[in-house]
Amino acid sequence: MTRELSPASDWCQRWSPGRRHSWRHRHEGGFDRDRYGVTPLPEADAKTFVTGLHYSGTYPAAVHRYGLWDVKTSPRLVGVAVLSVPTNRRTLTNAFPHLDAYSQSLELGRFVLTDDVPGNGETFFLAEAFRLAAEQGVRGLVSFADPLPRTTIDGHTVFTGHRGAIYQAANADYAGRSTAGTRVLLPDGTTLSNRALAKVTKGECGHEYVERLLISHGAAPRLPDQSGADWLRQARAEAHVRTLHHPGNHRYLFRLGTKAQRRRVTIAMPAQPYPKDRTCRQAAGQVAA
Repeated sequence: MTRELSPASDWCQRWSPGRRHSWRHRHEGGFDRDRYGVTPLPEADAKTFVTGLHYSGTYPAAVHRYGLWDVKTSPRLVGVAVLSVPTNRRTLTNAFPHLDAYSQSLELGRFVLTDDVPGNGETFFLAEAFRLAAEQGVRGLVSFADPLPRTTIDGHTVFTGHRGAIYQAANADYAGRSTAGTRVLLPDGTTLSNRALAKVTKGECGHEYVERLLISHGAAPRLPDQSGADWLRQARAEAHVRTLHHPGNHRYLFRLGTKAQRRRVTIAMPAQPYPKDRTCRQAAGQVAA
């Protein structure tokens, strides 16, 4: 049975090579803002950093990318924030109906720091990334915190889940949960999106990559006369794909810009109290074979 985790809000998640997570306590201190800088980042550098550290191993459709640099000696990249285009336009327009989606409003699709950044590094990084994004005309951001753990098929935890402590510390509006649904997990704990699966069944561009991915996890190659739908049913079983019943992610909303600019941003979703329950509680379902 998969249980939704609620790490105490004083703990902040960090990442190491190989997509291993760790935690930093906000009260441990040690963050020296004079040692760090934030700059726009090239696409290739951001993608390499995120896919190497983030538990999902994936990279979103980026619009703006920002790097956190440790400049104590020679500059070293220790964090990446990616503002991206979500799969569904309504993710943005439902929250910010008066902003131009994909330009004035975006999703904070990835926010990753290495495990050697001291506590409270997130607060500095978010503030600087938001300042730079506002200079590019961004006025609204949506970000999601995933509260459910991910494990490999043999039970090794690759992601513990979180409730968005850093977004609460940044005074984001909390707008409840995203829609509940299912997640498809590969044996290594990474997620295979429903959109990716649909590419196989419909024969759309990109289906070859999805097929190669499932084959790498044990599925037999697709036969020349085999339909995508038939092959996918067989491949899911052979690749030991699991289904995770998910109650929905926590949704946070940010207004960006000067005080006057932020006041002009309309949020259409009512603000709700931050999720603060520190106990584990059962999620909507369980991981099924």
